[in-house]
Amino acid sequence: MSWLEFGIVALRVVLTFGLLLTVTILNVWAERKIVADMQSRIGPSRAGPFGVLQTVADGLKLFFKEGINPRQAELGMYMLAPFLAVIPAFLIFMMVPWGAPITVGGQVIALQGADLNIGLLFILAMSSMAVYGVVLAGWSSGSKYPLLGGIRATAQAISYEAAMGLAMVAVVMFTATQGDGGTLSLSEIVARQAGNWGDISPIFSVVPRWNVVPQLVAFVIFLIAIVAETNRAPFDLVEAEQELVGGYHTEYSGMRFAMFFLAEYVNIFSMSAIAATLFLGGWNGPTFDGALPGFVSAALPTVWFLLKTYAIVFVFFWLRATLPRLRYDQLMTLGWKGLIPAALVWLVVTTVVFGFRQFGAPWG
Repeated sequence: MSWLEFGIVALRVVLTFGLLLTVTILNVWAERKIVADMQSRIGPSRAGPFGVLQTVADGLKLFFKEGINPRQAELGMYMLAPFLAVIPAFLIFMMVPWGAPITVGGQVIALQGADLNIGLLFILAMSSMAVYGVVLAGWSSGSKYPLLGGIRATAQAISYEAAMGLAMVAVVMFTATQGDGGTLSLSEIVARQAGNWGDISPIFSVVPRWNVVPQLVAFVIFLIAIVAETNRAPFDLVEAEQELVGGYHTEYSGMRFAMFFLAEYVNIFSMSAIAATLFLGGWNGPTFDGALPGFVSAALPTVWFLLKTYAIVFVFFWLRATLPRLRYDQLMTLGWKGLIPAALVWLVVTTVVFGFRQFGAPWG
């Protein structure tokens, strides 16, 4: 690898990391404002214009706040758990293409941290790893309430990761029919959603070729699963204040608590970005055929990507403001008796339909 290639890779990583930190700060502020508006409150209004610097002020406060080590904590795991929560959250977003590739000095720069040919498998692996941070935080704290939160997180993750993975499989199967074989690369999945459905019928020429059109059921299952996977309301049983005080991070303070807080909001954006990539065409959108200046055209794919992602992020905030927390038995029932059977049935339907499309009916 030449120094130029190394510099391009480093630039992609820095840009991805910077984008993620910036949108996380904005997401915390946006959630407070949106929920406040829905509940007829003002929300952040003091620090900065419209209170936009409130998140920065909270971060500075937590940075300088004293970290306390519980006496009965398993210190090594107690210190490691916040890193196990936040690092997978960042690595998940590294797989997501957040703009069209750009050409600088003859070099093509992909606006993506890394384009692995097993990108979806990597995302599932990192999503599973993130649960270890929550489980170990609860166990290592030396308190029964965080331990219960960690145990709940394990059961919840197993339940909803299965449904999420099955929804992904349906998308991968459909993508295989739209190009030269199957792929697990997110950039390739985005590329195969370009254009419209005009090849089916002229009346569909205004419908974008997004996977959500034929895979609407998988999209709904995936949305529910990622809300549960990120431990967000109404699935936030791992940190239920009523019976667990604060859940798995009860015994954490200062920057260690801030890392769990950061991981949650990074995961919200990352999972929303993955949903937009798999089902809503990623950065694909109208280009206006050269009617815009060059720099605007270059930035337009990233704008489409952010608009789609934030539409899903808004659903996270909307659910928090409107739905009460589920009981734990309801959480498990929805996962095992609702989403997983529905995902399996949809996967079978998808297999049969695409089998007929590819090879024809066996009786034909």
